Amino acid sequence: MAKQEKNFVKEITPMEEDFSRWYTDVILKNELVDYSPVKGFMVIRPYGYALWEKIQEYADEKFKATGHKNMYFPLLIPESLLTKEKEHVEGFAPEVAWVTHGGSQELAERLVIRPTSETIICHMYKKWLSSYRDLPYLYNQWCSVVRWEKTTRPFLRTSEFLWQEGHTLHETEEEAQEETLKMLNIYRQVAEDLMAMPVVVGQKSEKEKFAGAHATYTMEALMHDGQALQAGTSHNLGQHFTKAFEIKFQGRTGKEEFPYHTSWGISTRLIGGLIMVHSDNRGLVLPPKMAPVQVVIIPIAQKKEGVLEKSNELFDKLKAKGIRVELDDDTENSPGWKFNQYEMKGYPIRIEIGPRDIENNQAVAVRRDKLEKETISLDNIEETLSSMLETMQKDMFEKAKAHREAHTYIVKDYEQYKKDLPNKPGFAKMMWCGCRECEDKLKEETGATIRCIPFEQENLGDKCHICGKEAKHMIYAARAY
Repeated sequence: MAKQEKNFVKEITPMEEDFSRWYTDVILKNELVDYSPVKGFMVIRPYGYALWEKIQEYADEKFKATGHKNMYFPLLIPESLLTKEKEHVEGFAPEVAWVTHGGSQELAERLVIRPTSETIICHMYKKWLSSYRDLPYLYNQWCSVVRWEKTTRPFLRTSEFLWQEGHTLHETEEEAQEETLKMLNIYRQVAEDLMAMPVVVGQKSEKEKFAGAHATYTMEALMHDGQALQAGTSHNLGQHFTKAFEIKFQGRTGKEEFPYHTSWGISTRLIGGLIMVHSDNRGLVLPPKMAPVQVVIIPIAQKKEGVLEKSNELFDKLKAKGIRVELDDDTENSPGWKFNQYEMKGYPIRIEIGPRDIENNQAVAVRRDKLEKETISLDNIEETLSSMLETMQKDMFEKAKAHREAHTYIVKDYEQYKKDLPNKPGFAKMMWCGCRECEDKLKEETGATIRCIPFEQENLGDKCHICGKEAKHMIYAARAY
């Protein structure tokens, strides 16, 4: 008996009606994640994990090309290590999860499940480092961390999430700063080249920087609904942690010195950004470089002579070309059901091929981002589809960039900005005096925060838009996830 066919698209709430519900529908109906028995913890299912693997593969290759090596550090950190760095523990204290018992025995010292690994890594670096000849330390780990969040949403904010965290040591301040910006640039490539997700890069304010950092740099993306997403951060930690943990080395002059320290990370929240930048009311829309499957072949009237043979021949051609391809020769569901299914799953290109197509030496191609049918020749079809995938990747980036630009505004009057913001979400460019009081006032009165002080500064006036005093920086402000 054939499976009961469903139009999954009708089950997705339109984003214009309820953006939060739309997001949840997309991730659940595509089986990217499921909820676990522990609140705030998610089960990442195979299709969702395949997206994370694409990010891992791309980023890891970039890390290794710049001399970084992967390691692994323990999940549990003694309380005494965490409290050695007071500013750090104060920054994470409300979010940490504690282990108090081993089996039935109460532990002599509480252990924290890592919210980040600076403290345990610094403890080990102190043991290992002895001379300037050992530097730089260029290490990274892929792992999960736990931060006990009050409000959670799969991928965007969960109590446990997957990420990578790089931790490097350098002989000089200049080398550490170069490393910090180099890794931010790699993150920008992950977002823009791999994920077709345009970002604004810049420095975080003192209020928003990482606990214990000398400076934090960020990339910020804009979602469909006009809210910002912090998509990755890179921190110049200076000598803050190395002094707290007494990490020293013998310098070139023979004197003991403290190294300079960086840390940087991206996480599975990038997948949430991917969904909210590109997808639509029919489901996922995946950039070809990110898609686990780039082309799906759907035979039409496949029981007729030659259809399956030609479909398999096409499959082999595309696979040999290096295209990630799938052939759906299932007979239990109709082609129409399959069209809806693969549109919802966001496969970049669908190929339809039936008896009449074979007779005319052609196939029908449908790009997921446009949903327009195009007849293409079977001659050199692998080259044609390879070119289509490249064009689609570029088109998706340009579309997302155009959306961001259309929702980026220059603030001329702060009072008017406050009135307009509820109906005009997006990035607001404004001048800021650099004072914490104005930053707090912005958040209190609008719900927006300073997302970054962009590297590319524009002179939008001499006065702070919030208080009217002399301005120091142009900033991007927005409400954010």
